[in-house]
Amino acid sequence: MSTGKIAKQLCIDDLRHAEYYQMQTVFDDLYERSRKGEKFLLLMETILMRENILLAYRNIKANAGSNTAGTDGLNIKDIGRLQPDEVVERVRYIVQGSKHGYRPRPVRRKDIPKPNGSTRPLGIPCIWDRLIQQCIKQVMEPICEAKFSENSFGFRPNRSVEHAIQRATYRMQRSKLHYIIEFDIKAFFDEVNHAKLKRQIWAMGIRDKHLIYVLGQILKASIKLPDGKMVYPEKGTPQGGIISPLLANIVLNELDHWVESQWQDNPVARKYYVGINRKNGSEHLGEGYEAMRKTRLKEMYIVRYADDFRIFCRTKTDAENTKTAVIKWLRERLKLEVSDEKTRIVNAKRRFAEFLGFKMKLHLKAGKYVVMSHMSDKAFSRAVEKICTQAKNVAKPRAAYTEEREVKLYNAMVTGIQNYYCIATNVSKDCDRIYRRAMVIFTNRLSMQGGTRLRRKGRELTRTERKRYGESKCLRFIAGSWEPIYPIGYIRHKKPMAKKRSVCSYTADGRREIHDDLRIQNKYLMWEMMRKPAYGKSAELADNRISLFSAQYGKCAVTGNPFQTTEEIHCHHKKPRHKGGKDEYGNLILVLEPVHRLIHSTKQKIVEYYLDLLKLNARQITKVNGLRKQAGLKPIHKS
Repeated sequence: MSTGKIAKQLCIDDLRHAEYYQMQTVFDDLYERSRKGEKFLLLMETILMRENILLAYRNIKANAGSNTAGTDGLNIKDIGRLQPDEVVERVRYIVQGSKHGYRPRPVRRKDIPKPNGSTRPLGIPCIWDRLIQQCIKQVMEPICEAKFSENSFGFRPNRSVEHAIQRATYRMQRSKLHYIIEFDIKAFFDEVNHAKLKRQIWAMGIRDKHLIYVLGQILKASIKLPDGKMVYPEKGTPQGGIISPLLANIVLNELDHWVESQWQDNPVARKYYVGINRKNGSEHLGEGYEAMRKTRLKEMYIVRYADDFRIFCRTKTDAENTKTAVIKWLRERLKLEVSDEKTRIVNAKRRFAEFLGFKMKLHLKAGKYVVMSHMSDKAFSRAVEKICTQAKNVAKPRAAYTEEREVKLYNAMVTGIQNYYCIATNVSKDCDRIYRRAMVIFTNRLSMQGGTRLRRKGRELTRTERKRYGESKCLRFIAGSWEPIYPIGYIRHKKPMAKKRSVCSYTADGRREIHDDLRIQNKYLMWEMMRKPAYGKSAELADNRISLFSAQYGKCAVTGNPFQTTEEIHCHHKKPRHKGGKDEYGNLILVLEPVHRLIHSTKQKIVEYYLDLLKLNARQITKVNGLRKQAGLKPIHKS
């Protein structure tokens, strides 16, 4: 660059981690082979690779849920204390070392309250079983992604609720399909047929019998209820398991392709002219569709997010016939039942259709029908209850909570609601109603003799706060803590964006728009360090060492000189372990061996020797002294 500045690097955590462990090329190869229709017979070899196991540890460690213990009482920190090769060997033994084969430990059941008063059963596997599931998911996902539908958006890389809402909006507004079938599958995750799922996995080209056996053991793992009673499931996928979302998508992928085969990908359309979009390479089957509309074929398009899906039709008759056909197909093919009460046909020109917490309706504007969207009634009620309850907590903090902490929790709720619902066209009206209710609580409960504790001025806002709320006239501060109360009504609609067809995590071209390669000159040294056994070192330290190498661009943190060999790379604990220092990322730094010795030297002769050897300048000596101070040592002075 002409300015000499380094452009901001795009980074997706999972992709970066795969680069650290040199697994991205392996995943890319699996994806490409799957696209070509190849069959996979020896996937367990890839799943149990040392690099894949350590990558799984890294990905799980980054998840906050990894600190939740299963029935064995262990969490990710217990694994992190082991040496990397111990972790690898333990995983391999659990999967294939036992004479009885893989036997997952019982899953801990935890009931999560739902807004309607009922509970959602959540299964928490033991941490070693979660690690194994992550190993499997990393290898299966690129194979499955090559086979999944473009109309599926839930629990998939580079896809989100925003993309699903955009697709639904497009079908209503641009495709002019205003008859929407809202489907609700009864207890989907609890009703998945295991035998059918295994056949679907086989049909996707995953023909490794050992892997399918392991997946079968995961599916029927025993469940330990809160009262200690054991349950042995014969159907369903455990909610809370790492691999469950992927398995759920495999189940419903057959539905996606069946619906698409009825119209969108019907071979009849291809008998006519097929145009190609120059930008993204997508096909145009417009002439074929026009010809198909003269037949008795039903026009239908599906948009699915996990088990929540909508089918869009042009006429009421098509919608009624499609509804009947899909219900019958789900029952006969997937052994799934739909809820009669919640499954309905909506004319979006007359009524609101609901999807993923939004309600959408076609509104006549300037002679054209455009989508008008709000928070759904249920979502609005939940948001009101959530915000108002927390506003009361701010006015009267709960036990063990400070006012400042309650305010931060309130602000986090506001930000979460705004981030999710900002793609609704009328979100400002909904949030303004919530804001008015919340301010009534704040005004009444923060009143005091002579006035109110609400002020127009308070502490200095952060850069993010200024950018988001700095111009709002509704921003208030609480006298005493002087914390800001984010105005939930101050929100602007964001147009939902479509997912780019070119974006893909498993091709070099598809990653360019979302992720940049590592800017390290010597990647091979990093990979050599990753493969080198870390004798006497924990898995956590070995993993953080790789991250530090990347963050420091392969250079010593003190001298700035590039590392040349793994032997000269020393990992220094800022707070020594004998003083309570841990192997966490923030407590580590990579330096050259002589620099490390200089940091810990207490004898003047040795200090002078390394000063003469390293030829440190004043700034570098200051860095060394800073590290020595953290270690409880006296500063050094250059004579």
